Amino acid sequence: MSGNNGKTRDRTAGPGGRAAFATASAALATLLLAAGCGTQARSGTVPEGWGTLKTPAVTVARPPAFEPQSAAERSKYNAAAATLSDNSGTIGMITVQLDFTDADSVEEAAIGAEAGVALGSTLGKQEEIKVSGPDGEEEARRIDFEFTQKDSAADSSAGTPGGVLDPKAGTRVAGVIIAGLDAGDKTYAVRVDAVKGRLSKGDLKKIIDSITVN
Repeated sequence: MSGNNGKTRDRTAGPGGRAAFATASAALATLLLAAGCGTQARSGTVPEGWGTLKTPAVTVARPPAFEPQSAAERSKYNAAAATLSDNSGTIGMITVQLDFTDADSVEEAAIGAEAGVALGSTLGKQEEIKVSGPDGEEEARRIDFEFTQKDSAADSSAGTPGGVLDPKAGTRVAGVIIAGLDAGDKTYAVRVDAVKGRLSKGDLKKIIDSITVN
């Protein structure tokens, strides 16, 4: 009792106590942040400054440089589309197709989407991924492919159906398709085509991560 006048010492007042308190506060903040991020991820994430392509079944983000096409501009097969252009022409495209084939499974939807890839393309294996859905994560398939741009005036199958890419012939193009079934068990496919080197891996990942099945 001597020297403290009967008072209990506040153990958080010293350097060690303050450090412990700060550590506990930081841990709590991290947990709260993680919880918030988890909620956001379930509904899909649209990067700041980006736009969106919205359809009745699927929503996907688009980088600011991709200009959305109106219903009159895009192919009748595309429920939504956006293009990236420079002086050489259309060098990138994001498209969304809905109910494009009959399928009873995600695998069948992906096989149907592969049929839209131009002949002569280098086609990768299907990869199982997850996209955001109304009740959490939904199963989907990713298909990567590459092709060499042909003369689009002579071969309308070159590039993306319903809005072909038109850089000079011989240009290498990389593409990705994300396919699956929507909430009504109808097929959907989100496809991204771009001249190699013109769409960063980081932006491509953001596009894919943003896909939300409604």
